[in-house]
Amino acid sequence: MYDYTEFDAAFVAERNRQFRQQVERRLSGALTEDEFKPLRLMNGLYLQLHAYMLRVAIPYGTLNSRQMRQLAYLALRWDKGYGHFTTRQNIQYNWPKLRDVPDMLDALAEVGMHAIQTSGNTIRNVTADHFAGAAADEIADPRPVAELIRQWSTDHPEFQFLPRKFKIAVTGAAADRAVTRAHDIGLQIVRRDGQTGYRVIVGGGLGRTPMIGKVLNDFVTQDDLLPYLEAVVSVWNLLGRRDNKYKSRIKITVHEHGIDDIRARVEDRFNLIRPTFTGVDLALFEQIKSAFAPPAFRTDSTAVFDTSYRTDPIFRSWADTNLAAHRAPGYAIVQISLKAHGATPGDATAEQMRVMADLAERYGHDELRISHEQNVILPHVHKSDLPTVHAALKKHGLATANIGLISDIIACPGMDYCALATARSIPIAQDIARRFDDLKLEHEIGELKIKISGCINACGHHHVGHIGILGLDRAGVENYQITLGGDHTETASLGDRTGPGFSADEILPAIERIVRTYLDYRDSPDETFLQTYRRIGMEPFKTALYDNAGANAYAAQ
Repeated sequence: MYDYTEFDAAFVAERNRQFRQQVERRLSGALTEDEFKPLRLMNGLYLQLHAYMLRVAIPYGTLNSRQMRQLAYLALRWDKGYGHFTTRQNIQYNWPKLRDVPDMLDALAEVGMHAIQTSGNTIRNVTADHFAGAAADEIADPRPVAELIRQWSTDHPEFQFLPRKFKIAVTGAAADRAVTRAHDIGLQIVRRDGQTGYRVIVGGGLGRTPMIGKVLNDFVTQDDLLPYLEAVVSVWNLLGRRDNKYKSRIKITVHEHGIDDIRARVEDRFNLIRPTFTGVDLALFEQIKSAFAPPAFRTDSTAVFDTSYRTDPIFRSWADTNLAAHRAPGYAIVQISLKAHGATPGDATAEQMRVMADLAERYGHDELRISHEQNVILPHVHKSDLPTVHAALKKHGLATANIGLISDIIACPGMDYCALATARSIPIAQDIARRFDDLKLEHEIGELKIKISGCINACGHHHVGHIGILGLDRAGVENYQITLGGDHTETASLGDRTGPGFSADEILPAIERIVRTYLDYRDSPDETFLQTYRRIGMEPFKTALYDNAGANAYAAQ
């Protein structure tokens, strides 16, 4: 993985030094909170409902064991003993004291980490496929190009005061595990005539006005990628609306001007600035690629795994649910669920972080990934080590066999933490997970992705959940809208709203009625919820939700 150069370290150290002085001025009263706000946001510091919140960047979701241990140290030393992993492959600390934040940033810098551009109207943390460098279906590892984009965009003088925040995601496979179509720019690595390039998708986004991104350019070469990205962002920087923050994202610009007009403007801008880019960028890219060389994979026997799989049903259930195919024979990708039934989705204690760091160092070629689904990945584990890894995870509450199932819920912090939230998310997620664990239906239901947001900003990605839940305030009462049929993958779609919302007391029975309707209507156990919904449509679910006879029938089950 990429290690910071002397330049990187000096840059981060200087930013931290400046911010330490700014914090001192805020604490002394020399700066008001309004004056301090833009300065803290440039360094990932938010003011939430109850305390400041520090958002730390984990570029393209990649960590090593030393970095994970440092995140655990921050949680113990300056927070309440845990951190919250987000859908942006970041980690958030919800309870730091302002006077401690400069020390936290210096501690992060010791292991090549920072909080720069995790907030503000700038290009945010670049995200990527959490199976990067390991997936069996991968065309190329997307992390080198994500790192190139990180370096290009960090402190870019033209892009520090954009109309709004700007998010870029990269995937290296045809299967989209990076939600590229819900980003301002999504990049998919593709091959054409033996050459590797990028499909550029623009104008995706969720929030108040959700939209699926459109293909702006079907093939951009590596040579042209940075100037093309610069052209896209600079065109939007000029066209993007600054009179209304709700209409300032590039998705609105694309909608108002049309994709063809945007494409023509980008081409004009690209042709103008392309000569100013030199071969230095390609040389840098090759240098970056060398940092992501695959580890030396082992060729040991998998007999230990085979025996455990055959004789231990608990291990077998975990392996069937939480492992993914690896490109190297004898290896597997381990998905560690941070969604134990009744737990807060995405939270990990300092002890759990240290356990995952130890396992990565000993059994995982010293690599971890954070997924946008708020779980942790050990991308390279030999199958012979999996029984030992599973036993360690089980001991520390990290072996829940529910990846992709109904309790593997994405949820934003909601009104328990966030100043923007209008309803709670965490208790709803906990109730759903506990209920279906009690019913012992998870594995029978199969793949079903529930995503919950506590406000219209959609940090929980509810628009692209198979079942999406949006919490709103209705005259001082929490009300939860349901959408069905959303999809964040290469067949991306926005969910359809079912109808009127439900109170906090009603939402769990409503979700159960939806699930039981699916079980009644699916063609076979292999037909997923999304497949069933696309086949039969909304009406059977609406009947179960809103028709008294239908609702009573499911209540009696």
